[in-house]
Amino acid sequence: MVGGAIALLAVVAASLALGVRTIDVAEVWQAVVRPDLTDPDQAVVVQLRIPRTVIGLAAGVALGLAGTLIQGVTRNPIADPGLLGINAGASLAVVLCISLLGVTAPLGFIWFAFVGATAAAAVVFAIGGARPVRLALVGAALTALLTPLIALVLLRDTEAFTQYRFWAVGSLTGRDLSTVAALWPFLVVGVVLAAALAHRLNLLALGDDVASALGQQVGVTRAVAGLALVLLCGTAVALAGPIALVGLVVPHAARRLIGSDYRWITALAVVLGPIMLLSADVIGRLVVPNSELEAGVVAAFLGAPVLIAIARSRRVAGL
Repeated sequence: MVGGAIALLAVVAASLALGVRTIDVAEVWQAVVRPDLTDPDQAVVVQLRIPRTVIGLAAGVALGLAGTLIQGVTRNPIADPGLLGINAGASLAVVLCISLLGVTAPLGFIWFAFVGATAAAAVVFAIGGARPVRLALVGAALTALLTPLIALVLLRDTEAFTQYRFWAVGSLTGRDLSTVAALWPFLVVGVVLAAALAHRLNLLALGDDVASALGQQVGVTRAVAGLALVLLCGTAVALAGPIALVGLVVPHAARRLIGSDYRWITALAVVLGPIMLLSADVIGRLVVPNSELEAGVVAAFLGAPVLIAIARSRRVAGL
C-alpha cells in the first residue's frame, strides 16, 4: 500500500509535468501553487493537465473498484464493466443524444452516458438476479443487442459518428473540472458502498451456500453491490468514455501483490486504478512525436497481455 501510494504520487507528478509541450518543472510547480494564466506554459498546466489528471484519478478509482466488485460478485476472473453491458448502454445513450438532440459538449454527454450505463446495469441485474453465470450471459446478450443499434445510428448520421468516435475511444481530454464537479457525489457514494461490501466479498468467494450458512444475506449483498456498480461504472464511463481492461487488470494485480482478502484488494484497487489509467495517459502523450494517443488505446495495449496471461493461467478459478 505504501509503495502504491508512492507510485501514485509519481504518476500524478508525471501527468502534470510531461506532455507534447515541454515545460520546465519549476514552471509546473508554480502553476500548481500560484498560477499565472498570462504565462502560456502555466496556462497549459492549469487548463489542460490538471483537469485531465483529476479526471484520471476519479475515473481510475471508479474503474478499479468496479472491476473488483464485478469479479467478486460474479466470481468471474475475466469480468469488467463491459461484461454487464454497461459500456454498450452508455454508448447507445451518447449516440442517441448526439443524433437526436444535437448535443456536442462533453458536459452534455456525461449525463446521458451515466443514465445509459445505469439503465444497462439495472436491466442486467433485474434479469440476471443473484446468479453469477446468468449475470454474465445477460450482460453479453445486452451488449450483442445494443451494438448493432449503435452502428445503425452511426451509419445513418455522419455527424453523430464524428462526435461519438472521440468519446468512444476512451480519453481524459476534452473535459474540464466541471465534469468532475457534477459527478463526484456519485463516485463518493460508490466508493463508500464498495468499502462497506469488502468483507462480504470474502464470504461470497466461498460460494453462495457457504456464505448463507455463515449468516450472510447473499441477495442483499448482490443488490448493494449492484447499486455500487451502477454508480461507479456510470461515473467512470461518463468521465472518460468506455475504457477497457482497467477494471479487469487492477483486481488481478492487487491479488498478486496483496493476497486474496477483498478488504485489502479493495483498498489497493483505489490506488492501482488511477496508476494504470494515468500511466496510460502519460505514455500516450509521449509515444507519438508531436501528437497523442488516447488513454483508452494505450490501456488496451497494456491490458491485453495481462488478459492473455489470465486466460492461460490455471489459477483463475481461485475467485
